[in-house]
Amino acid sequence: MIQLLYTVIVAEMFLILTLLFKSPLRKLVIITLDRVKRGRGPVMLSTVAGTLFVVLMSSVYSMKKIQGRTMEGGVANPTDQVLMAKHMLEASLMGFLLFLSLMIDRLHHYIRELRLLRQTMEAAKKQNRSFEDSKNGGAAELKALGDEIATLRAKTKKLESECKTKTEEAKAAKTEAEALRKQSEGFLLEYDRLLEDNQSLRNQLESIDSSLSQPDNKKST
Repeated sequence: MIQLLYTVIVAEMFLILTLLFKSPLRKLVIITLDRVKRGRGPVMLSTVAGTLFVVLMSSVYSMKKIQGRTMEGGVANPTDQVLMAKHMLEASLMGFLLFLSLMIDRLHHYIRELRLLRQTMEAAKKQNRSFEDSKNGGAAELKALGDEIATLRAKTKKLESECKTKTEEAKAAKTEAEALRKQSEGFLLEYDRLLEDNQSLRNQLESIDSSLSQPDNKKST
């Protein structure tokens, strides 16, 4: 029993040292403890711890009983002294074993919590980095859109200016065409007047010719 307790205590001390220092063996121990704590593992460990605690209480009770006999008799016999030392050693070893078991459980729990916290912090850092990247990309995209909008505004102003110039040219052409039309109408009126004058002159010439031809006819007769 005592040799078994010493063996288990040494093994637990080795596990504690392994958990305290980072090494490849530490990962293996953590994985093993993770598997032990799954399924029926916690129930089995609780049962073993409960059994050890009961045996510890039994050893303490035996020590109390031997101490009570010694107090009644006044002097402890060698057998009681040996039993007292044996029970005290077993109780100390079992108490130390339970304490080391509790230490292993807490170390494993804190290491796992620290690992989860690191993973959470890394995920938060990645998320912040991706957010910063998307923010920078959005700023670049907004800047590109702003430049494109400024270019389109400049083109729009240029087109408006060209449209205004074309409109003014069209108005000037329309005014010139209206003036040419009026001038053409004036030319047509003048042409009609000239035709009438020409026709009037022809009529006058014809009347003069006819008046000149009539006296000639009278003289010949």
